[in-house]
Parts: sequence; C-alpha cells; structure tokens
Amino acid sequence: MDKRPIGVFDSGLGGLTVLKEIRKLLPEESVIYFGDNGRTPYGTKSKQTVIKYTRQIVSFLLSMDVKLLVVACNTISALALPELRPSIHVPVLEVIEPGSVSALKKTRTGRIGVIATPATVTSGVYREAIHHRNPGVLIFQKACPLFVNLVEEGWWDNEITRMVATEYLTELKSESIDTLVLGCTHYPLLSEAIRKVMGDGVVQVSSAEELAIALKELLKAQSLYAAGASANYQYYTSDSVEKFEELGKLILGEKIDNVHRVDLDCRA
Repeated sequence: MDKRPIGVFDSGLGGLTVLKEIRKLLPEESVIYFGDNGRTPYGTKSKQTVIKYTRQIVSFLLSMDVKLLVVACNTISALALPELRPSIHVPVLEVIEPGSVSALKKTRTGRIGVIATPATVTSGVYREAIHHRNPGVLIFQKACPLFVNLVEEGWWDNEITRMVATEYLTELKSESIDTLVLGCTHYPLLSEAIRKVMGDGVVQVSSAEELAIALKELLKAQSLYAAGASANYQYYTSDSVEKFEELGKLILGEKIDNVHRVDLDCRA
C-alpha cells in the first residue's frame, strides 16, 4: 500500500475532466492537481516553451512526493514528454494512447476525426498512435486553438462558442467521420457545442475514462494502491484561485477548496 498522492497536471482547467474520472474510479487515491491557468494555452506556444513549463511543473509535483504523474494535457504529451520522461523517476501516464485505443474501439467505418491544439495536430502523435494499431483507418485532423480559451472563460455552450465550433468543424463534418477524438482535455467541456455541429451520429471520444482505467491497472501492477486510505485533494493554479474554484466546481460537480496559487517562474 502506498498512501502518497498522485500528481495530475494540465495547462489549465481541462485536466479536471481527467481528475473527475480518476476520483470516480479510484476514490481512495489522494491527488495533487496543478493547472497552469496563468500561462495557458500551451497549444500555440513553441516546443521549447512547453518543455520549460513542463519541467517546472514536474519539479514542483515531485517536490510534493507524488508516487506517480498523470499528464492530463495532450500538448505536453506530444511535445515535452518524449524529452523529459527519461529523467522522471516515478511512473508517468499520458492521454494520447488511451484516446487512440478508445477511438479504434468505437469507430464503425474507420473514418476518425481528431481535433486538438495546433501543436498536437502538427506533431502528428494521434495519427501515429492510431495507425500503429490499425494502419487501415483514415484520419482527418483539425486544429481548434480558440477552444481552450473558451473553456478557460467558462463559455462552454453559448452563441460565440457555437459560432467558433461551426467555423472549425464544418469541413471536418463533410468528411463523413463516425468518431471524433477530443484531443485536448479542455474539449470535453465543449461537447454539447461540438455535438450541435457534428450531429448525434458522431461518437465523441474523451481519453479521460480510458486513462483512469489505465491508471488503475498501473497502480495494481506496481503495488501503488492506497487501499483503505482516506483520499484528500489539493489544487494549485498559476492564476486566480477564485476563478479556479468557480469553474472547477462546475466541472467536478461539487464545491472544491484547498486551492492555492503558485508562481512556478519564481520557484525556478
């Protein structure tokens, strides 16, 4: 048994969609969550900047004695993790593999769409991960950079969000995809606006649930379960605590406290 917390981090609020699934599946596990709301979005930044920010976050979480890291950000998984993973001394889980596996399970026609940040789309990590398992499927990708900003503003399904979704997704809809990978953990919060453009016939794939399942398996395999423990949750943000609490409550479906602001640039 290992009662140390799990570290979960993202460029902002999107990773709370992953945390929600982890809390549901693993209620005895304590979690320290860091959202870099003050420097989001990551998907339009350079690879060097994303690596710098990620290194700071990882250092911060490891200083809190976490037993495992969950990278709840597709851009970090695509750009920073390949370089940083060898130097991280605890197990690391990321969101791209679970999302790819889920998409292949759900597609009926082999026509899969991927929406993500510009950095994730340009990296081609989803195309590579999906084709590694099934080279016969067709992948159609679209960068949706404004989606992250809309989520961070709390604009999840208003007129502006629906207009942006229409602008981004109309071309993708014409490709007759049957499965759409939400390749950013912010995007599930826009699922209703996305559905109104893509229609009910397109299955939306969020990696959050699949990642939680993979986490449970990893904890079991490495004897890291906090069996019988009483879970507690700590939250850190690089921006407004009040805004984090307000939107975090909407995402998790309950009031959250124990939120702290931390400036990682000052800690570097």
